[in-house]
Amino acid sequence: MIRVVLADDQLLVRAGFRALLAAQPDIEVVAEAADGEHTVRQVRELRPDVVLMDIRMPVLDGLAATRRITEDPALGAVRVVMLTTFELDEYVFEAIRCGASGFLVKDTEPEELLRAVRAVVAGDALLSPGVTRRLIAEFAARSKEPAVAVGLTELTDREREVMALVGIGLSNEEIARRLVVSPLTAKTHVSRAMVKLGARDRAQLVVLAYESGLVRPGWLG
Repeated sequence: MIRVVLADDQLLVRAGFRALLAAQPDIEVVAEAADGEHTVRQVRELRPDVVLMDIRMPVLDGLAATRRITEDPALGAVRVVMLTTFELDEYVFEAIRCGASGFLVKDTEPEELLRAVRAVVAGDALLSPGVTRRLIAEFAARSKEPAVAVGLTELTDREREVMALVGIGLSNEEIARRLVVSPLTAKTHVSRAMVKLGARDRAQLVVLAYESGLVRPGWLG
């Protein structure tokens, strides 16, 4: 059973998500919260698998709440999915840096919401090509000279190659086609890179791919 906490200051938004999620046999909504402080308390108490987190909330916003959750070692298994009004939200960059596993727009199709919840539990990140491009563009504007990420030298040549492809937004299936390997092999390389670098998920692997210099502006396309 996938356990979910809903965090949004709009009651109708929470009610809509709850109705959809609760109707699934493998998903349980264990709590709701209308502000960031309450969200963090619920997560610490209940240890859910996924938090659907609105970026803009009173008392403590979604970014700060996400940072508190992802920086707590005891909550290492909790995945945070940010809820935004627009896909290219101005806070995309900072939310990924805070440890969010991905983004959903609030008017997303029901099937996409359900797929997203199940995907993050499986260790996948929710970064569309548009969001990945935005993320890397933000790094290009804000970052200084790339610094070698801790543990990057421990990666094999193939793992570094796969990590770079993750960094430009390719899925496991696309990586497999690019390298002429099976999707399972591609997934294995991604997983090993994440473990060696201590990345929570693919979203953080994208961050590390850029910060280490494996991905640079202009590589997308």
